[in-house]
Amino acid sequence: MSEKEIALIFTGDEYANGGESIKQTLQKHGAKASFFFTGNFYANPAFKSLIKELKKDGHYLGAHSDKHLLYCDWAKRDSLLVTQEQFSSDLRANYKKMAKYGIRKQDAPYFLPPYEWYNRSISSWTEQEGLQLVNFTHGTRSAADYTWPEMGSRYVSSETILESILSYEAKDPNGLNGFMLLLHIGTDPRRTDKFYNRLDELLEQLKGKGYRFVRLEDVL
Repeated sequence: MSEKEIALIFTGDEYANGGESIKQTLQKHGAKASFFFTGNFYANPAFKSLIKELKKDGHYLGAHSDKHLLYCDWAKRDSLLVTQEQFSSDLRANYKKMAKYGIRKQDAPYFLPPYEWYNRSISSWTEQEGLQLVNFTHGTRSAADYTWPEMGSRYVSSETILESILSYEAKDPNGLNGFMLLLHIGTDPRRTDKFYNRLDELLEQLKGKGYRFVRLEDVL
């Protein structure tokens, strides 16, 4: 790639408390992003105007399962917790709720599994649904922006997250070019150190290094 590009990915299920801040920050930087929401999120009346505004701004809006199911065991990944029928009906319910916003399946061919946790069977079933499974790029602590202090050692502060992203960019020969950086559009109230409040700072620093922020299909 002649230009350095990053795909910012935001997932949402129960919370959207960072939605307005994230939307405004993206507008400020002329950035496009990709949002993967559950059916729970799309069906929440409180999130309706935000979803419409994100769509109007030209961001990608995709599926993240209807009920945020855990597909396979945390300790034994090959052990499925859902049948193919359950997987398919849940996924189709997600798209049915998206259709109310004028988002058709052909408009949203990429699927990000809930918890970003899946196995070969889930990949195969996704393909059978005519969709392409995607996941975030590993290497930074960005996906830990949902954690809160009571989680103990699993908690990651926003400063640590920011440092992990910038240090990865500095040490990797390719920097963050082609990276799919995952964050959450909202987090539990128990986390008061919200990383979305540092998003402007992150984008400012990365823009200074020559990065553009694009929809995920542009980096795939």
